[in-house]
Amino acid sequence: MSEARFESLVDQQIRAAQERGEFDDLPGKGKPLPGWGRPDDDLWWVRQFMDREGLPADGLLPTSLQLARELERLPEKVATLSSEQAVREAVDDLNERITAYLRMPSGPYVPLRQPDADEVVATWRAGRDAAAGSPEPASQTPGGSVSRSSRWRRWFGRGG
Repeated sequence: MSEARFESLVDQQIRAAQERGEFDDLPGKGKPLPGWGRPDDDLWWVRQFMDREGLPADGLLPTSLQLARELERLPEKVATLSSEQAVREAVDDLNERITAYLRMPSGPYVPLRQPDADEVVATWRAGRDAAAGSPEPASQTPGGSVSRSSRWRRWFGRGG
């Protein structure tokens, strides 16, 4: 005697679609579901969302680490700017955010120094002059003999 089994309407529709072969050529067939297979990663869905939307992972860092990373990238950022005013605005914006962080720090402690806008502009000018073929060597600043690399190291507290 066969046992009658209750089949819901949804189950009936799924079974009928399988019999018609409607699930045979779906993309991803035979592959694991995204995010599965990584039991140690509770935030797999956040990483997947950021990858899909093209968002940088820097946004997940604590504020102190975000600012430290911006300080490290400051030379490359200002090198792409076209005017002294734009360089000063970039430095002022960064200094404002550093000041706000230092007033109420959170997260891991990272020593942060505010870059001096005049020194950044001097380095920016020296880099532009060197790129334009100026007789002044790139390692010399207009007002002294401190190299650009040691100036950046001094700003970021790495000796120099």
